[in-house]
Amino acid sequence: MTTMVAPPWGAVSARRLERQFLAKSARAGTALADVADAMLGTHAQVLSAAELSLGLRADGVTRADVWDALWPTGTAAPPASLVKTHGPRGTVHLLPTRDLAMWCAALPAIPSGAAPFAPDVRLDEERADQVVAAIGAALDGAFLTVDELGEEVVARTGPWAGDLVMPAFQTLWPRWRQVLHRAGQSGALSFGPNRGRKVTYTRPPRFTPLPPEEALRLLVRRYLHAYGPATPQHFARWLAAPAGWARALYDGLAAAGEIEEVRFEGAPAWVVAGDTVFPDGPARDDLLRGVRLLPYFDAYVIAAQPRELLFPGAAYRRALAGGQAGNFPVLLVDGVVAGVWHQRRRGRLTTVTVEPLGRLTARQRRELAARVERVGEVLEARAELVVGEVTTGAHA
Repeated sequence: MTTMVAPPWGAVSARRLERQFLAKSARAGTALADVADAMLGTHAQVLSAAELSLGLRADGVTRADVWDALWPTGTAAPPASLVKTHGPRGTVHLLPTRDLAMWCAALPAIPSGAAPFAPDVRLDEERADQVVAAIGAALDGAFLTVDELGEEVVARTGPWAGDLVMPAFQTLWPRWRQVLHRAGQSGALSFGPNRGRKVTYTRPPRFTPLPPEEALRLLVRRYLHAYGPATPQHFARWLAAPAGWARALYDGLAAAGEIEEVRFEGAPAWVVAGDTVFPDGPARDDLLRGVRLLPYFDAYVIAAQPRELLFPGAAYRRALAGGQAGNFPVLLVDGVVAGVWHQRRRGRLTTVTVEPLGRLTARQRRELAARVERVGEVLEARAELVVGEVTTGAHA
């Protein structure tokens, strides 16, 4: 069978931008779960970044809408459509509630590397499972701070769970906390609204996980729909998974006819079987053209590959931290990274400093001003634009 040659970067980028609601924003009224779904999860280690990732893709959305989707209030409120929990790479994400059956079956099935803790610190599998079960039971119908949750875990397992042996931030955490992310990835834990300045945890809505093999198959197909053509190595990097495991997974799906190989930028890559239509000509140019702002760890800059094409030339040196994407909010111009930006809030004013890596045209400057105004709308603040050097460091 002849391997299809995929179109060049521009057409691939245009298709990804369209599917990510970055070429054209989702219309007012589009469910935020649909937007998060298109991104394959919204990175939310910093919640304001997640608010921007969603709000900059959806007309009219503000941070209040994101909160309503996460933690509805009122007796007649609909169920939560988004869940804040541990997603890909063990990092905090906003995931559609309806997709937990996939995520919480696929993520625990990904092989993990060697435990980072000494043998006398780490939990063996039996005790790790006990802790996860205790977390789920303690959080069922409750909102607990980490200290309150720790007391419940120790009471339900044993004193060993509370031993202060886990090195963290120049102090020691109790042993049980090393599987906090596992509890999130398996559906035993999610984040609740803050209690003052304290984080709370709760249990997400009940669901029945998919069989792990089905969940992984679905995850690969959805990843390739959003970010394909892509290689097993790209998929592994996105998940922080072993490359060999990802290759075997792709091989199985290719043999089953669920994905197909294409040639992309001179190398083999994969798409969902039959998903080989890419925009071309004026349609491609319309999708690519424009100025966009993406916040810290936006899903697009994390998952879109090859990274050297998304971050060309000076952008690779300026907007990446040791090759890692996401540490700087980025300016996209015509589909590629062309600068960095930073926003500093003081009361109702947020100052957005944008550092372009090249000259912007008058039209692009006007569009940038409109994008900055939209940042303010999402964050429910008044935004002012400053074009100049960003002096803050990575992830500042």
